[in-house]
Amino acid sequence: MNKKLACLKDCIMSGVCFENPVFRLMLGLCPTLAVTVTAKNGIAIGLAATFVLLGSNTIVSLIKDFVPTEVRIPCYILVIATFVTIVKLLLQAYVPLLYAELGLFVDIMVVNCIILGRAEAFASKNTVSMSIADALGMGIGFTLAAGGIGAIREILGGGTLLGFPLFGASFNPMLVMILPPGAFLTIGVIMAALNFINADKTKNIANIAVEKK
Repeated sequence: MNKKLACLKDCIMSGVCFENPVFRLMLGLCPTLAVTVTAKNGIAIGLAATFVLLGSNTIVSLIKDFVPTEVRIPCYILVIATFVTIVKLLLQAYVPLLYAELGLFVDIMVVNCIILGRAEAFASKNTVSMSIADALGMGIGFTLAAGGIGAIREILGGGTLLGFPLFGASFNPMLVMILPPGAFLTIGVIMAALNFINADKTKNIANIAVEKK
């Protein structure tokens, strides 16, 4: 039992850190770059994707043994489209203003490479519990990435966070941060910082290995 829980934990942490869909696998960049003008939008698209991931991974794992290989992709897309439709209707009913801001990027989650990729590469080959853990890890990782990028852009580009002002009237916002170039600049700086940290860790590990010899 402990071993199974450890496997589930590792699976979740892999999606959050080691195989983060945005910063490691470079997946889902279209919605990440397009809607992360604010932290709220980034978190919203991340939570929507997490819901779809959980639903689609669970169903795909349950039906994997009954779906003929030749039609597996159309079947997976149909499953994903069902959960995307649920998200779309819920957003339209309860938070129409947020849905208007996210716009087309809710609909195109049907072919989002993170969601379809996890259904094909993971859920179709693993148990329900592992597929749920994978969906949670990827969803949380995507939400943190999109929310983080949105927060940076909102703070620098508008001087606010989740709509609340952070600075005084003298603050001069960097308007480029809420424009498309700001999205590329933000994700580029974050990825450069992560690569620098990883390279430094790898170098330290190599030095320790040499010293032990």
